[in-house]
Formats: sequence, C-alpha cells, structure tokens
Amino acid sequence: MTRNRTPIRDSQALHDLDPSTPHTDSRPFADILAARLSRRDTLRGGLSLAATTLFAGAGLSACSDSDNGGRTAAKLTFDSIAGGPEDLVRVPPGYNMQVMLPWGTPLNGVAPTFNGDGTNTAAEQEVQIGSNHDGMKFYPLPAGSNTSDHGLLVINHEYSNSTLFAGDGRSEDADGKPTDPDEVRKDIYAHGVSVVEMVRGMNGEWSMANTGFNRRITAATPIDLAGPVAGTDLVVTAYDATGMSTRGTVNNCGRGFTPWGTYLATEENFQGYQTTQEDPVPEEKSRYGLSATGFGYQWAAVAGDPSEQNGEFARWDTTPNAATAALDYRNAANTFGWLVEIDPYDPTSRPVKRTGMGRILHEGAEPGRVFEGRPIAWYMSDDNRFDYFYKYVSNANWDPADANGGLQAGSKYLDNGRLYVAKFAEDGTGEWVELDISVPALAARFTSQAEVLTYARIAADLVGATPMDRPEWSTTDPNTGEIYLTLTNNTRRSEGDENPANPRANNSHGHIIRLAEANDDPAATSFTWDIFVFGSNASADPSFNISGLTLDNEFGSPDGLWFDARGVLWIQTDNGAPLDSDSNDQMLAVIPAGLEGDRLIRPETQAQLKRFFVGPAGCEVTGVDMTPDYRTMFVNIQHPGGSFPDGPGNRPRSATVIISREDGGEIAL
Repeated sequence: MTRNRTPIRDSQALHDLDPSTPHTDSRPFADILAARLSRRDTLRGGLSLAATTLFAGAGLSACSDSDNGGRTAAKLTFDSIAGGPEDLVRVPPGYNMQVMLPWGTPLNGVAPTFNGDGTNTAAEQEVQIGSNHDGMKFYPLPAGSNTSDHGLLVINHEYSNSTLFAGDGRSEDADGKPTDPDEVRKDIYAHGVSVVEMVRGMNGEWSMANTGFNRRITAATPIDLAGPVAGTDLVVTAYDATGMSTRGTVNNCGRGFTPWGTYLATEENFQGYQTTQEDPVPEEKSRYGLSATGFGYQWAAVAGDPSEQNGEFARWDTTPNAATAALDYRNAANTFGWLVEIDPYDPTSRPVKRTGMGRILHEGAEPGRVFEGRPIAWYMSDDNRFDYFYKYVSNANWDPADANGGLQAGSKYLDNGRLYVAKFAEDGTGEWVELDISVPALAARFTSQAEVLTYARIAADLVGATPMDRPEWSTTDPNTGEIYLTLTNNTRRSEGDENPANPRANNSHGHIIRLAEANDDPAATSFTWDIFVFGSNASADPSFNISGLTLDNEFGSPDGLWFDARGVLWIQTDNGAPLDSDSNDQMLAVIPAGLEGDRLIRPETQAQLKRFFVGPAGCEVTGVDMTPDYRTMFVNIQHPGGSFPDGPGNRPRSATVIISREDGGEIAL
C-alpha cells in the first residue's frame, strides 16, 4: 500500500485530461472570430453591426444632477489594485475582508471539527463543508424577502484533493487505485453542494446559524429524475429499475438559479469519476470523455468490499457486466451531466435532475431577463475546447404567482421546453438551432427526443453548431438583456495561421463575447454578437492584446462572470497563461453602460476595467454574489496552493471570502 502524492487537481488540469472532441465539420469559432475582427476593425475603434443596431445607448444608468432629468452612467469608485504572486488576499483600500466556511467546517458550527492533518472520517465529512468551493448564490430569509442580514448561502463543491485528505494522501495500490473504502466515501462526501444559514451581526461580521436549513447534498444523496428522459430505458440502473431516480451530483462548477427561489447545481466533468472498460468505447460514452481510468478517482476500485452498500462503489464503473441494464450500471453515466434543481428553503426536499435542459458538461445555467407572460430562457455552456453554447426555453410563460413555487414550479418550467445550440456567423449574426427529433439529421441518428437530450453533444455535432474556445460562465445584463459569455482559453489550434485578421490563433488568455436576442425575445431563433474584451498580458503585441490591457487590468482565462442587479459586470479568472505581473487569480469589474462608442473594451476604454480582488497563491477565484443591499459580497477561493486560510504550516483549504466597505456603503459604487 502506498500513499498518493499526485499534484493537487485543478480545473485546468481536468480539462487537459479530457480526451473528448466534437465530431463536427463546422467552422471553429476562431475562424469566425478572425473574419469578424476584420470587419469590425477593432484597433481603429470602428463600430460593429451589432453595436450600431442593438447595443448603442443601452445599459445601466444613475440619476444625474441635471435639471432636465437626464441620466448618466454610474462609475466605479475604487482604484484598480495591483496584482501579485503573494500568498494573501488583496482588496482595495477602504474595504474589510472576513474568511468563512473553509472545507471541513461543521454544518452545526460546533462538531465534528476539522482535523488539521486531514484525518476526518467519511461520516464527519458528510456533515462538514465540502471541498473546492465554486459557484454560489445568496438566498434571503425569509423566502421571498429582500433581507440582507440573514440568508442561505448555497455553495458548489467542484471536486476533491485526495492528496490533502489524510497524511500524505489516500491509500493506493501499485496501479494508483484506491484501497480504503472509507477514504473513498470521504471523497464522495466532499463533493456536491452545501446549504449554509448565515447571519450578519450589528458590527457587520457574519456568522453561521443553525435553525434547520443547513445540509449537505453529496455524490451519494438520493436524487429524483424528471423530464423527458426520466423513466426511460436510458437511465435504468441496478439502483432504480424504473429510471426515476439516481444518486449524487459531482463536479458542480458554475451555478444556476430560477426566478422561483431554487438553485441549479451544474454537473460538469462527470467523466472524471465514471469509467468503462468497453473496447471500443461507444460514441455515446466516448463523446462525453469516458475512459478506463477517468481522472484518477477510480472509486469503483473498492467495489465488492464487505462494507459496500447497494452498489455505492460499483456504480462508478459503467461497463456492461450483467444480462440487462437493470442489473448493472451501464447507464449510470446517463444519470450525470444534468442541471440539478435544489430548494434551499426546504431542507426535507429531494433534489431533482431536470433532463429537459439537456445533458452536457454543464458549466452554468444563467437565466435571461424574466417578463410576465413570456417564456424564460436559460443560457448554458459546455466547458470543453471546441464545444458549444446552448439555450433552453420553457414552453410555459412566466406567471409571477409562481415566484415562491419551489420544485413544483421547476416541474412547470424546466421539464417541458426547447433546447437550442448556437451557430455564430462572421457578420455578427447568429442562429439558435433547435435540437429536436423532428430535425432530419437527428431523426436519422436517434429514436426519440429523450435520446436527443441525453446525447445533446452528439446532436449539436450533427446540426453543425459552432465550436467554441471552452465556453464557461454566462450572465445577463439586467438593464439591456444582453448575454455575456466567457471563453476561457484554447491552446489547441493549429499553428501558423496568425494574421492581422486572425490575431488569436493561440487563444491562451481567452475572451468574452456578448450577444443580443432578436427583439429582446427569449424564444428568438436569431441573435447578434460581438467581442467584449480579449484577455492578455499587458506587454503582448497589439495584435494579441487587442483590448489594450495594462498592468492595472491584465488578465488571463476569464471564467466566473456575473452582473449584479446594478449593472456592474464582475469577471473572475482561472489563469492558464502567465501575466507580466505574475499575478494570482483575480476578479475585475467594469460597467459596460459606461463605456463610450460601441461599449466594448478597447485601448480607448480599457481603463474602466478595474482589478478589485486578488486571491492567494495557487488558487482559482470563482463564485460571487451579493446581499440585496449590495453591502456584502461573497467570493469563493478554490484550491489555494499555499497556506490559506489558516496560515503557515497548515493545509490549504478552499473557503469563502466576505467583503464589505469600512464605511458600510455599497460595494464598488
């Protein structure tokens, strides 16, 4: 028996290991972008078709002092802070910082306490905060209120670090497979979602409360299946021969939410946990990256242990090994890759996987603007190089009477709708292609709409969706309805195709696009789009540093993305490329409505993009939300590589940083 000493996993490394690639002949987004830049003439500041027709004049504004009632764009009130590699958290002068809820914090606030050597048991981990915090959202208490000093913080836990769990790491055999069932259980329980009740005291400090809301949803929690795939042969397993339920959620990355007060956990790299020994691996599994080893978790290696209950370990091996699907776990992979709806206000409710929204490697699920009497759209990314950007549109029109409808409202809006995938054209237009069994290319490949949804990646390949540079978080401008999308990076393009019209052949630093639905209609099948900002190091040639970033705002690999309700856009990074400042990951802010001209970040407007936050060494900055009064901000720190948050000599732990202004004012404005 040996102890695993492998490096800490991080999200970039996970994607580097993903062998799946789209099977499509569509033009890569890089090629379309090149032609688009040529038309737009970015460096000369020319207005794009999208900007001149849809974007001009829209955006956040605040009342001015003029007598004629005119309105002027709000301004950020802090100066951009310096980036740097130090193992500390930086915020602007005049701001306070509090660190809370690190991995291992007991949900009851008392016990079981976190053991500094990582030796907590699986049973203890099941009632402690999970590992590697990611997307999150604040839900005021009571439900439906606008309270800012009492609420529920719902936090995703993307993955686990076996090297930090006990001593020098988990127990493994000579082939690197785990050998201790309780260590595997602990790993399983470290995944999922935490719901934590939080209270702000008179002095502005936050503390955990425990009045019955706190709970963990892990990779072992019973979860219902709903929508078109539920109850079909596609999701029948030895756990549930009816195909109506499953267990657990993993790799919850970017968050989603609904207007009726529920949370959407997004299942991303499930192929890192589930394996198959099939040779060859069928397309239905290979297109989702399943392999013989996954990302090394290999939880199925301890299957058959006398302590195993109800196939808790066997279910991670999807190799057919019985007469029917009801006797093995060949379909287990089909029970992951969905959006998981959670009601944070009802701790007795079972989460629900909403199969109508499609099965991909979900990074996030951001709703567009919501209007009474109109359908609701959610925008969803498949975080893989050369994969796609999707939209789900509810069949039901929004009724404000459903505002506190919980999971029942979820059944109404999320189980019946239409799934689309995006195609981008070089003239700044695009179309949403419906993934429906009535489409001839899909009818020739699939036998039902349930198959189309379960294998949405393959369906998107067949309709010629546009391959993107790792689409990640999206967010909606609350004032204009425009959708912003991070494309974090793509260094796997062919070399030698750099030219003035295609300056980002090796997109190491990523960029952000924005799009506007035709007629501001969530059910539109066409849109316009443009490039909002290009990530870069400050000293890069202008052919690469197209947005003209400086040491004050250089960034790489944009990932988390969020508009607050005032129209401030917050950009978080998961650096995959070096910066001149050698800075740790960070969070920046900008008000798009305040940008002149085409309202894109260019050399003339880049100074309005400001660095607000820098995380500790080795971390990813991810997950952000505010209280309704904008006076408290929550930011997550994932996989810190130094000694955050407990200081030198202690194991690093993911945690939540709480930020406020010393004068009690609104964050950033």
